[in-house]
Amino acid sequence: MELSDPRHIHIKDYNYDLPDNKIAKYPLEGRDNSKLLVYKDKSITDSHFSSITDYLPEDSLMIFNNTKVIQARLHFNKSTGAQIEIFCLDPYLPHDYNLIFQATEECSWQCMIGNLKKWKEGTLVKEVKIDNQTILLKADRIESAGNTHIIKFEWDNPQYTFADILDAVGELPIPPYLNRDTEEKDKETYQTLYSKIKGSVAAPTAGLHFTEKVFEKLKKKGIETNEVTLHVGAGTFKPVKSEVINDHEMHSEFISVKRETIEHILSHKGNIIAVGTTSVRTLESLYHIGVALEKSPNLNTLKVEQWQPYNSSFDNNITKEKALKNILDYLDKHSINTLLADTQIMIVPGYTFKIVSGIVTNFHQPQSTLLLLVSAFVEGNWMSIYNHALTHEYRFLSYGDSSLLLR
Repeated sequence: MELSDPRHIHIKDYNYDLPDNKIAKYPLEGRDNSKLLVYKDKSITDSHFSSITDYLPEDSLMIFNNTKVIQARLHFNKSTGAQIEIFCLDPYLPHDYNLIFQATEECSWQCMIGNLKKWKEGTLVKEVKIDNQTILLKADRIESAGNTHIIKFEWDNPQYTFADILDAVGELPIPPYLNRDTEEKDKETYQTLYSKIKGSVAAPTAGLHFTEKVFEKLKKKGIETNEVTLHVGAGTFKPVKSEVINDHEMHSEFISVKRETIEHILSHKGNIIAVGTTSVRTLESLYHIGVALEKSPNLNTLKVEQWQPYNSSFDNNITKEKALKNILDYLDKHSINTLLADTQIMIVPGYTFKIVSGIVTNFHQPQSTLLLLVSAFVEGNWMSIYNHALTHEYRFLSYGDSSLLLR
């Protein structure tokens, strides 16, 4: 590898001092009352989110992530009094989000376990009350893989699905850096207005600022909208602990994009504005899936590997249009209407954006992969943006203020 290879980036170069009082522990009363930092042509403008339409190019197509945060934390009490927390991360059996939420007697998840040392063996049992009925939910540890474990859940009433059980006794997993317990109002405020598809363990927080009033303004200005799905994993909070990012393993996430959305992006000749880094990752992954299909049209499994965009064996010079047409051809060939794939894409300085020309995003943690993505988009000028936000009373992280980054 040459020294210019982005994999040699040192994460210490993406550090900044984030005082605790800059972290928004709670959202503002009105979602669109948050501040908005607008970055364009290396200049910064301060505004409010309710005015975001004033800064969007008129030819914009905005892409939203319609994932819905699930109440993924389950608490069990052992007979000894020890409390065990099971944090459901990804479906294991069935290995499909829709099917696992519809499961009626048993299912298995890849999970993280809190207080694992107190659960060395045996079955955990929890009483779940739904519609005045008591259901016994059992959890067994099947196998372990590093920091995660395969947990099999069983319950004794097939009238209820696993989704019903999570809704009844699961806890919404708010970000750990908020340093507080989940509260009842988080069930509403930690979901976007347009959340539909259950599967995330963290919200696509850039979308938390949108209100019906903002959507009305978008419509009035003629700005088009569409949706994709990326189920946000717990890995989004995983800090980069390695000195160079080549040694950091990016988390893999499930994406789902409908044919009509791909056709919309393909036919749109103006700016594509991604709402949130998850939408960025989904849209840019579409391009690299199309590149992979150009090389190997008969792929059985669609996945963007962590460093694929920087791999010289892939022709990343094919056009966006050709890449998207390759996906449409793949859907035709398999007689399906929705692209299902996994992405492990790592977007860092040196990355060439293929689809996205604008980003709506919050302010991210120091030394995080999300900050690397922002830096890649603003061509290294992240420090001036974050210094401005820190010195102009912006609120940071999930419940904080927003930015609109344009080229």
